[in-house]
Amino acid sequence: MNLKGNHPQIGLLSYRTIHFSLWNKTIRTILLSSTLLLDSCASYNNSSFSSQLRHSNCNQQNIYSYGENDLPTPLYQLQIDSVLNSKISRKGLNIANAIGIINQLTKYANTKENNNSTSVEKKLDRVSLKLDIFQKINNASLIVSAVSSEMDCEEERTSQIANFLEGKQSDLESKLTIGAIVIGASGAIATGGTISNERVSNSIGIGTGIAEASLGLLMLFNKRKIDFYHERNALKDVWLGSNTSANFPPFIWYYLNYADPNVPEGKSVRLQIIEKWKNFGQIDEDDDKQQLDNLYFGKGGKYNADQLNNRADMYDQVESHINLLKQELMALSLEIEKL
Repeated sequence: MNLKGNHPQIGLLSYRTIHFSLWNKTIRTILLSSTLLLDSCASYNNSSFSSQLRHSNCNQQNIYSYGENDLPTPLYQLQIDSVLNSKISRKGLNIANAIGIINQLTKYANTKENNNSTSVEKKLDRVSLKLDIFQKINNASLIVSAVSSEMDCEEERTSQIANFLEGKQSDLESKLTIGAIVIGASGAIATGGTISNERVSNSIGIGTGIAEASLGLLMLFNKRKIDFYHERNALKDVWLGSNTSANFPPFIWYYLNYADPNVPEGKSVRLQIIEKWKNFGQIDEDDDKQQLDNLYFGKGGKYNADQLNNRADMYDQVESHINLLKQELMALSLEIEKL
């Protein structure tokens, strides 16, 4: 029996029912996808994880407190002994000045220069001076290692959170991709001959197209954010270049900021680091300055995975430059051995 031919209102009712059902499913799909995206901004309530986001255990005890008078006098302002000046390179002298051994080094160089004395007392003085010098070099090396380990720890802490966020983003993107494939396949089957009513078929095509586009947009804007805080912020000191630092001991802060005005285009290590941040697009001064200061150089805020990875890279660059100080300490040691 042809009910549709005898009762056209039944055919119309069936069409409206299918049409309504289709749009209902489409709206539900979009709402479900939107819920997944909104869930990406949700907070993480695990107490241990939340503590890692708010507190860092990278610094155990070293909070440096000193004044400008505790910093070494810049090398270019000092009168260096002629004997020492002829034996030690300018870079070596600057490192010696940074760790406070210029006076001992001057005495040691002169005792080696006037090595005519054969008295035991003079020889003991030379040995004592040398031991004192190398003890300070070793102590400086330990301090460099301690500061470097803190930078590395902060880098790893930040990278770990970034990897966590990227994992969540990847999971959501996989679900959205599967959803888009299922919707697209269902629409193709429905419009490919399963439903003969052209109006219903067109409506299904439009509905599945909207659903796929919605899922595509959700994938495009799949950028999770998380509250990440850093009360102690070495990047802030590097960026602002204050006279003293609570994150770096005096001799490392001197090393990072030293620039000889007598050397053309001479730039401090700190300015070289900032220049690299800008050149590689890690810091864009065209960005909102307040947001920049609060996020990277403040106490923290809402980061996405890209920003966390960027922050980790910035710490890695600071760490690398501080580690180079060890090479300069070693080079100074070799120069002293040759005196």
